[in-house]
Amino acid sequence: MSEDEKHPAREVITDYAQQHFRYFRTTEGTVYAQHNGHPVARPIRSQGTTGSHRQELMVGLYNDGHGVFNGTALKEALDLIEALALSRDVQPTHIRVAPGLDGATWLDLGRDDGQSVRIHPTGWDITVPDPREVSWRRTQLTGELPLPAKDTNGKGIDLLLRLCNFAGAESECLAIAWLIGCLEPSVPVPAPFLTGPQGAGKSTGGRMLVRIIEGMTGDLRRAPKDEENLITAVAAGWVTALDNLSHLTPDLSDAMCCIVTGGENVKRALFTDGDVVRARYRRPLLLTGIDVGVIRPDLAERLLPLRLVRPRVRRTEAELWAEYEEILPVVLGSLLDLTVKVRASEADIPTDLRMADFAHLCAQLDTATGLGALAAYRASLDDLNDDVIEGDLLAQTVLKHAAGLDAGAEVRMASAEWLHCLTGLYSGEDYRPLPKGWPTTGKVLSDRLKRLQPTLAARGVLIDWGRTRTARYIEMTRPPAQPPDQDQQETAF
Repeated sequence: MSEDEKHPAREVITDYAQQHFRYFRTTEGTVYAQHNGHPVARPIRSQGTTGSHRQELMVGLYNDGHGVFNGTALKEALDLIEALALSRDVQPTHIRVAPGLDGATWLDLGRDDGQSVRIHPTGWDITVPDPREVSWRRTQLTGELPLPAKDTNGKGIDLLLRLCNFAGAESECLAIAWLIGCLEPSVPVPAPFLTGPQGAGKSTGGRMLVRIIEGMTGDLRRAPKDEENLITAVAAGWVTALDNLSHLTPDLSDAMCCIVTGGENVKRALFTDGDVVRARYRRPLLLTGIDVGVIRPDLAERLLPLRLVRPRVRRTEAELWAEYEEILPVVLGSLLDLTVKVRASEADIPTDLRMADFAHLCAQLDTATGLGALAAYRASLDDLNDDVIEGDLLAQTVLKHAAGLDAGAEVRMASAEWLHCLTGLYSGEDYRPLPKGWPTTGKVLSDRLKRLQPTLAARGVLIDWGRTRTARYIEMTRPPAQPPDQDQQETAF
């Protein structure tokens, strides 16, 4: 177009855009566009490979006979639209799952027609959500799910478990509980850690669980080498699955804790001096591996070990995945049926577990099905506590010292005195050398004990901190043994 036509072209584009698209902004200030009546939203500044708003605007103008416009006219029009949208409604965007009205939640099927699953207190149905209720954001990681089957009578769950190599009923019911938790946007769920011997099908089992939520294009990936790349990958999808882990660095362990229970990443916006970009995230996480070495206590409380065994009969990949793809609509339909049933069940909230929301979900699952998921969850946490203790010589030394105390005894000492006491207990009479990473100061010891506090409490050793008028102290208590709770006795296997 000529220079004289730039202003009219900008007006044509702006008028067309406001007639055919709805514009809104998020709390972070990003402006999104939705085609009228369609729930999928695209950021107007994105040049993404999943289709940008600029591209759909150009195609719409061309198809409706308005012609082809140059980049300058489009830029000026989008600049004006963005400025106008900053004073309009604020609405969040969601990936894969979203809260709805009247206690409902939504599951994005990733379809071009926008059809989604609405899970409500009385059932579930397939429909196109009102864009003002739900705005879907899609990326290259958003795969398409099949239309879930109705009236499955729960057979999809049995079909899924038949393909997986879980070692027992405990791992099976915890896997089901995790899948139900993935459909609830407001409930943080622990990260399943699929473990087992070589050849147990850990990666295959992980893919099967992920693809129920993410579709057949969902897959496992290697853990990124730095936290920024991990957070970028997490923010672009719903379920993040990391395969074949053999070692967890402290930074990766901390990042996983934030992913499971929620966090925020802030970085400088491109081509700016002072502006920042905020990325909030809390996502379901899945891990596979034979052994990751020492597990830190804070991550252990956020893990869900699922044990697998080697299958007796091997099948080809093509045969296995062809069957899986065929049964996926039935599996998804059965999972949705069970989700509705579980949400309608009433159960007490366990108040002694870190992931109380997931523990409550397990209790609801037990009420609905009688599977014993809560007892299995408690047993899995006990196993993880054992793993933490076996990998931490300081924890072992503290428990050894506590074993020499009388029930109900309390011991108070300064952190430096505790360091001297525990170091002497570890070294013994033969003065064996201290291991790498052993605390070197009272402050380091105090910090390590704070991290180990929940693990030690689960083994009957309470650690607390206080101060007198002159100094601070660390108190170790070995409370009297309590009789097992009656409710736990009734739900135990």
